[in-house]
Amino acid sequence: MRFYRDGVGLDVLMDREVEGDWPKLFEGPSRRLRVVFLGDPDVPDVFSGVLELNAFIGGDVPARQLVGPPSAGLFMVSFFVDVEATLKRLADSGMGGVPRRVEQPTPNGPIVIATVRDPDGVLVLLTPGSITRAH
Repeated sequence: MRFYRDGVGLDVLMDREVEGDWPKLFEGPSRRLRVVFLGDPDVPDVFSGVLELNAFIGGDVPARQLVGPPSAGLFMVSFFVDVEATLKRLADSGMGGVPRRVEQPTPNGPIVIATVRDPDGVLVLLTPGSITRAH
């Protein structure tokens, strides 16, 4: 969670542990989950995206093994942020690894985007704002 809160800069809306039949629902190794909701506290979640992070806790939860670069399917989460400021926060905190940057053409002109990895190896795309709306 520190990666998303201190690195990406999202606010913690809720952080709690929840017990349930997670082995049945998720085929998971534990009946306990840590559930963290991140987002903007000033914007109602019916109007703004909220990132929900879940982690199994307790029991025989194995350490995550990184599997390498994506080959198919959903492989990334992205955020509209100040890219350079976010990369600096991540570097200052020792998180994210070595970022990869590219200049990407968009209908509104070129932008610099970057990717980093969260502590579980999830690819995180950092982009300076919407590329689907005119500025």
